[in-house]
Amino acid sequence: MKIYFESYGCTLEKSESSLYLNKLLMDKNNKLVDKPEDADLSVIGTCVVIKHTEDKMIRRISDLSKKSEKVKVLGCLSTVNGNTLESKNIEVLKPDEFRNFYKGYFDDVTINSDVYDGIPINQGCTGHCNFCISHIARGKLLSRNINKIVSQVKMELSRNIKEIRISSLDTAAYGKDINTDLAELINNITGINDNFKLRVGMMEPRNTYDILDKLINSYKNDKVFKFLHLPVQNADNRILIAMNREYTIEEAERVIGQFKNNFEDMNIATDIILGYYNDDKTSFEKTFKFIEKYRPDIINVTRFSPRPYTPDYNKKPLNSNELKQWSRELIDLHNEILNKKLDKFIGKEERVIVTEEGKNNTMVARDDNYRPVILSSKYKKYDTLYCKIISHGNNYLIGE
Repeated sequence: MKIYFESYGCTLEKSESSLYLNKLLMDKNNKLVDKPEDADLSVIGTCVVIKHTEDKMIRRISDLSKKSEKVKVLGCLSTVNGNTLESKNIEVLKPDEFRNFYKGYFDDVTINSDVYDGIPINQGCTGHCNFCISHIARGKLLSRNINKIVSQVKMELSRNIKEIRISSLDTAAYGKDINTDLAELINNITGINDNFKLRVGMMEPRNTYDILDKLINSYKNDKVFKFLHLPVQNADNRILIAMNREYTIEEAERVIGQFKNNFEDMNIATDIILGYYNDDKTSFEKTFKFIEKYRPDIINVTRFSPRPYTPDYNKKPLNSNELKQWSRELIDLHNEILNKKLDKFIGKEERVIVTEEGKNNTMVARDDNYRPVILSSKYKKYDTLYCKIISHGNNYLIGE
């Protein structure tokens, strides 16, 4: 069978869809093709985090159904809106079917992944955010055994994968259901006797705060990229309570502050939701000052998008004109912050690992803080190099 594959959304979604694909590819009669027109089956991993994304997914599924004999829909869209998608040639992976596949995958470390997008460490999360459809789509926390994860890491290393990415809806929630935690998992992975770098995926502030000291100690290992993705969403406690985020802004600040104190050039990413139904100018100004103070390298700004099945579904976002102005102010502030940050790297020597091919015959590498460094010369993937930073773009360094 000829299979076409594409996946959208977060690292977790992409890694889980890749696992499903690799399970299909274990059958030697199946092979990947580059175009849906050539496929007997198109497999698509989907995302529904906001309405705009869901609409895009539905259009793409419809397009694939016209080009391939059959379409298999995976991911969050299949679990929250699957019944409305199925037709004569569109099949949806049902929630129970996926959970059973996922549980079976826990015990199957023989999957030799031809397509690698990362290693899922747990399904679901511990949160109950009022705006979030993802925890509804993914269900309750279900963590994999540490030994199973370590075995898969070793398997990827044996295939010369040297950038190991672990992912979930909330990596900091890992292990709460099996009497362990993320710090223990990191220590077990970095204890593997091999040369590689580990990138840890998104952590929610509540669970990160609960294991903060242990987590920082585990991050001190040289194999761990000094990268922290902590989605704060808003810097006003009034809004965080309405969102049911289960932490205070002071706790989130302590997490970021402790990481910055321990790792000077820490690469920090955060997410901000603008226009939540009871957001106002005061809460925006608090968020603006938070960004100004902690100077994250990456800011993912989205507008509040009411999602079905959530407590906030009937809530109305704020006026779009005001949101456009707030968004511009945040983007301008972030550009100013990032430009000053990247300026400081010019002239420095950085150790980098080459991770992928870039555009126009360049290579993309990552420094120890997971910042992208563009190199004009050709190198092998996963080469470790020392380079001098000579310039930078809007959100990347340029080295030679």
